[in-house]
Amino acid sequence: MKFAVLSTSLDPLSRSRWLAGLTAEQLRTGGHEVTLLDLRESPLPPFDNAECYAHPHAEVYHHAIREADGIFLAVPVYNWGLGSGAKALVELTGSTDPDRGLHGAWFDQPVTFLVSGGLAHGYLSHGAFAFGLMTDFRCVVNPHFVYATGADWAEDGVPGEWLAERLTRTVERAVDLSQRLRGRPYRSVWEV
Repeated sequence: MKFAVLSTSLDPLSRSRWLAGLTAEQLRTGGHEVTLLDLRESPLPPFDNAECYAHPHAEVYHHAIREADGIFLAVPVYNWGLGSGAKALVELTGSTDPDRGLHGAWFDQPVTFLVSGGLAHGYLSHGAFAFGLMTDFRCVVNPHFVYATGADWAEDGVPGEWLAERLTRTVERAVDLSQRLRGRPYRSVWEV
């Protein structure tokens, strides 16, 4: 199966970026094809609803999302909301405008969140964003997700026991969900 793992943090020491790398590694070990994209390495332009679509990385992200059997979205939480990178990514790759030849890449995709936050009680900070993906693009959001804080890491880039177990289960359940939804005979073509 094909998976897109998208790291949306611009922080050079991002823990959500670590989650993305560990997820990609687990998927590859499981025999899956993985496209790992990182906004720090393949930046997107500011969303202006005009020239941004011509940026060379715009099509790379759009293609990876559109062609994936499942998507892992690694996101940081700041002030009980997702970082701006995730929002910009969805704005750019989710736009639909038949007059300009644009069609959102996110329609009907299974999406699994890999969330990194500073405080344990912010574990549902991605909820409104997930709801937007479900209603705007009919994404199937995996109810099993990772929410990790600094306390969940044994050291930089090395998950503690609980986090390692949680990440493994989350990836396994995301693969199962994607397999069950793969090959559906329809694709949504309209937005709310």
